[in-house]
Amino acid sequence: MPVQIPKEKWTGKIREVKFGGTQEEGGTRSSSITLGGVSTLPFLYFEGDMPRKTVIAMEVLDVVREDYPALAREPFNDVLESPSSWAKTCVEKYGAEAICLKLEGTNPEEEDKSPDQAVEIVKEVLSAVSVPLLIYGCGNDEKDSKVMQVVSDATKGERCLLGLAEEERYKSISVATMANDHAIVAFSNLDINLAKQLNILLTDFGIKPENIVMDPLQAGLGYGLEYSYSVIERIRLAALMGDQMLQMPILCDTSISWKAREAHQPNEAYGDEKIRGPYWEATTGLSAITAGADMLIMRHPSAVKMVREAVEELATSGGGE
Repeated sequence: MPVQIPKEKWTGKIREVKFGGTQEEGGTRSSSITLGGVSTLPFLYFEGDMPRKTVIAMEVLDVVREDYPALAREPFNDVLESPSSWAKTCVEKYGAEAICLKLEGTNPEEEDKSPDQAVEIVKEVLSAVSVPLLIYGCGNDEKDSKVMQVVSDATKGERCLLGLAEEERYKSISVATMANDHAIVAFSNLDINLAKQLNILLTDFGIKPENIVMDPLQAGLGYGLEYSYSVIERIRLAALMGDQMLQMPILCDTSISWKAREAHQPNEAYGDEKIRGPYWEATTGLSAITAGADMLIMRHPSAVKMVREAVEELATSGGGE
């Protein structure tokens, strides 16, 4: 007798969130990206729809500080001083489908770049690449409130993903998001209840559900990866079982994996760090997508290559497009 594969019947489906404004939509992007539309667990194509492959964005910083790992600097050594050139390298050389621009230099306790300076950097990156943008602040609520409002105005029509909205600080970035029809990244700290509560707060404030992407925090390999996998998987399971407040696409930032000293510090006992570091990030990324992530924000080109090859193989073997 042929083997009968047991199949779950899910009642829920992940909402589609589109970002990146094309010329027809008032922007300058060559194409847009749609996340979501999933009605099954990752890569179980026989059970439901997984119409899109995982999207890979790459990280670009406006300021590179001393604690940025030397191993992660190497592929971009000649462009680190120019966010626009860095972004162009990510897209043209390493195939990034989107760019996550992190405006860390606006931190008032560090470089304290002004909102106008931040806008100039955003404009330069927009001119350098035609892929969709994610734009993050520095994490200081008061400064991000000022920066994100002018960034939102300057990128009207571009349909960016703005972040990060958190439970204790979501109103100002929500206003900036709604003002110019951008989408928002809802960040919660490894807790399914916090993730749901933040989505409720955002929708009650006026953000449409189709404008929300969740970041439940992907922990790095060796530093809570198993726990974050469990949280992300539980979010996706709850969504597929019909919880409408968790039916938003998920993104995970794998650059966090480089905070582990084992990922990049020289140590003969650990093996060659030039191999170890990218594998550390790739393992973190593969964990995220098998748990339910629809998009990754990645740092090292070699890690990007490994994850992309794995996604291609899984899509081909499973019948994905």
